[in-house]
Amino acid sequence: MKNAATSLKSELEKVRQLTLPSRQEMLARSPSVQSFWNNNQQLLANAWHEWEQSSKGSLLTSGEALLDEKLQSAVDAAWQDPTTENLVKDLWQEAAPGVYTAQFFSPDKLSELRQYLDSVATADIPLRPPYGLVLNRHGAMLDERSEGYLAAPSFQAFYRVLLDKYMRPIARLLFPEIYGYDSQTFGFSIQWQAGMDTSLRLHTDASSVTMNINMNLPDEKVTGSEVDFYDPITGNLKRLSFEPGTAMIHRGNIAHASQPIRSGERSNMVLWLYGDRLQTPLAYNQADSVPARQRWSTPTAPRDRSAPF
Repeated sequence: MKNAATSLKSELEKVRQLTLPSRQEMLARSPSVQSFWNNNQQLLANAWHEWEQSSKGSLLTSGEALLDEKLQSAVDAAWQDPTTENLVKDLWQEAAPGVYTAQFFSPDKLSELRQYLDSVATADIPLRPPYGLVLNRHGAMLDERSEGYLAAPSFQAFYRVLLDKYMRPIARLLFPEIYGYDSQTFGFSIQWQAGMDTSLRLHTDASSVTMNINMNLPDEKVTGSEVDFYDPITGNLKRLSFEPGTAMIHRGNIAHASQPIRSGERSNMVLWLYGDRLQTPLAYNQADSVPARQRWSTPTAPRDRSAPF
C-alpha cells in the first residue's frame, strides 16, 4: 500500500511540473496540443483522484442538495411515477420563443459548488480550457470524452446526476423530438471577465439541446453579459439575463449570443445533449412524442468518444 501511495503522489507531482501548451498553440490547434492531452490522459486522471484524497483536496459532498428544492422534489416524484411529470414542466417558463428558464441550483447553497470549483482552479493540475467556441481563459471541460477534463471522482458523479437524472428527462419533456438524439453528453464551465473574454457572437450549438446554468452567487454583481436569442419567425432578438442558480434550456439550433460584460464576472456551466456520433434531429418542431415512462429513463448504449470540440 505504501508503494501505491508513493506512486500516486509522484504522479500528482509530475502533473504539476507539466508545461501547458501556449494560448497561441491552442488557438492554432497545433498537433502538439492534442498530443499533450492524449499523452497525459491517465496521469491527469490519477492526479485528480489523488488530489481529492489529499488533505489539500476537496470533495463535492452535497450533490443533489445543491439543487432547487422544488425542482428536486418534482424530479424525484417523476422518476417514481412519470405521470406526475407536469409538476416538473410547470417549473419552466418560456422566456423567449423556444427558450425556457427555471431555478436550477438553490442560490443559498450555490457557494459550495463555487468553492469546490475555486479549489479545482488552484489545484495546480492542468485543465483544458473551453477553446472550441471561444478562447476563454478560464473554465474547464467537464465531460470524460474531452481531453484534459475535470476528472475528480466526486465531481464526475455529480455531473452524471445533473445530466442523467435532471437535464435529459427535462429536455425530452420540453422538446419531445430530441428523444433518441440525447444519448451522448458534453459539458464545460466558462467564466466571463470584464476586459478579457467578454462576449460571444451569434451562433448555434452542435447539440440537440443546450442547458446554460448561471453559477453566480447572489452577492456577485454583474453588468452586461446578457444573452440574446434570435426568433426566426419575427427576426427579432430577445435579450435575457438570468439570476444566480437559474438555468436556460433551448434547442441547439436556436441562434444566440452573449453581450459584452461591462463589470464583474459571470460564471456558467453549459451542458449539451446529442445523439451517437454527434447526431441531432433533422426536424425540431415535430409533434411526435414518446410515453412518459420512456422519457424518464437513461440510455443504455455506451458513451462514445465523439466530442464537438
